[in-house]
Amino acid sequence: MKITKIKIRNLFGIKEMELDGSDIEVTGANGVGKTSILDAIRYALTNDSDRQYIIRNGESEGEIYIETDTGVTIDRRKRTSQADYKAVKDGRNMVTAPESFLRTLFSDLQINPVEFIRLPVKEMNRAILDLIDFQWDLNWIRAQFGEIPEGVDYAQNILQVLFDIQAENGPYFMRRQDVNRDIRSKNAVISEIAAAIPHGYDAEKWRGYDMRALYERLTKATQTNNLIERARAFRDSYDNKVRGFQAEREIAATALREQTQAERDRLRKAIADAQSEIRAAEEKLAALDGQLADKLAVEDANYEKKIAQLQKDIGKASEYTDMEPVDTKPLQEEIDTAEAMRAHLNEYDRMRRMQTDVEALSEKSAELTEKIELARTLPGQILQSATIPVEGLTVQDGVPMIHGLPVSNLSEGEKLQLCVDVALSKPNGLQIILMDGVEKLSETNREKLYARCKEKGVQFIATRTTDANELQVTTL
Repeated sequence: MKITKIKIRNLFGIKEMELDGSDIEVTGANGVGKTSILDAIRYALTNDSDRQYIIRNGESEGEIYIETDTGVTIDRRKRTSQADYKAVKDGRNMVTAPESFLRTLFSDLQINPVEFIRLPVKEMNRAILDLIDFQWDLNWIRAQFGEIPEGVDYAQNILQVLFDIQAENGPYFMRRQDVNRDIRSKNAVISEIAAAIPHGYDAEKWRGYDMRALYERLTKATQTNNLIERARAFRDSYDNKVRGFQAEREIAATALREQTQAERDRLRKAIADAQSEIRAAEEKLAALDGQLADKLAVEDANYEKKIAQLQKDIGKASEYTDMEPVDTKPLQEEIDTAEAMRAHLNEYDRMRRMQTDVEALSEKSAELTEKIELARTLPGQILQSATIPVEGLTVQDGVPMIHGLPVSNLSEGEKLQLCVDVALSKPNGLQIILMDGVEKLSETNREKLYARCKEKGVQFIATRTTDANELQVTTL
């Protein structure tokens, strides 16, 4: 599709101008209206302008009208006192969504190629990637990754989006780093715990070990041993106790005899002192031996009773004295072992929980790796199905390559030729390039660019600043 007619009236600095479909170069000094021609065409195509005032000063309406050799026409009018007017037709049919329709006819590189070669590398790459026709939206991203990865600029081309997703500073790589760091940390703790736990540790055995029964057995054995020890000590002290009882009896008898002798002496004295009481004293004297016998009998009875009780106790003790003490050492060792093993349970359980966490984290790390790999492989799949507008265009690590070279490595002339190729990339689009300020190019590159356009059959309208005070339009 080529433009066959352009009519401009009261737009920007142009009062009235009409052009045909020829290749032209517009020259003149700054301010004579060269760029206004290109701005008017861009306004017709995009309904947008960087200029504050679109309508020519003093006028109420400005218009641009474009015809093409395929029957597409564009009539756009800017008004001050009423709504703007636009009519885009495809043949005789009015286009119902004119702005969307017009966007399918050209690319940004066509309407500002000289500015394109001055762009920073990142913006230049973005402009090239935007040429790749692949329909996608956030639902497509969610379908691929199960989510919308955070921290990614989704205003970019899909290939740059995918590159940012899988990049080392991208969401999945950073999350995987955090997960792997957590895995390493937990594995270090697991190794430390495992080193402190005995080899072959059976946590379930020690978790269910009946410590109560062990302690009951140990308590019973200790009590039995205490009885045995006390019985033997009691047996060993039997003779001493008998002698003690005998000594107690002899001491008591001696005391009684001494008391009796004292009483006898007192009575004898009393007889001497009181003859009148002799009879009574003699009667008491006669009774003293009987009383002594009775008291000695009581002491003997006490002695026999204590001996009998001692015999009874020694008989009971004899049940234990001949018993061998229970060897509690194995039982205590078993208890000590059980206690030591049970002491590991908390750390063992913590280790198992960490191992479970590590398994989950490892699965998460693998999942993130899969998503990173997916983001790396999807560009290849996209390029297989997408429409590639320029011959030799590939993408490597999110960077567009032209015949194996990054766009930033192309010469100025090669970049401009790229813009010509872009103009040819849409068979049904406008085959035109608008070039503003070609004086910024070397004369050689400018002539090569013009020749390339003619060779490929691409229309061009170029502006070049000269010293001429009048606007000049030259057909090339």
